[in-house]
Amino acid sequence: MSPLRMTYLALAIWGAVHPMSWFVAWFNENGWSISGMIDAWHVNAATTGLTWDLTIAAIALTIWAIAETRVRKNWSALWCIPATFLIGVSCGLPLYLFLRTRSVD
Repeated sequence: MSPLRMTYLALAIWGAVHPMSWFVAWFNENGWSISGMIDAWHVNAATTGLTWDLTIAAIALTIWAIAETRVRKNWSALWCIPATFLIGVSCGLPLYLFLRTRSVD
């Protein structure tokens, strides 16, 4: 595996673990409520702006992954979509780059 692919994989793992540790800490402190978490994302203009920034980035990544997968037939790259929406863009984007840079048979 190339150093670039190892970097993408490391970033995908970090992008899954690090943000999730903050989410789990928040849930432990505030209760396991998804609606409470969504409310926290809109508590002020800064968090609302960040929420929209990440939402737009997630949508753009999804469109890009689908469009490229249709051309390259690299179906495993579509794993980035659930990773993006269930974990976050910090995991989904490097995961997509990791999966995209493998050789396709």
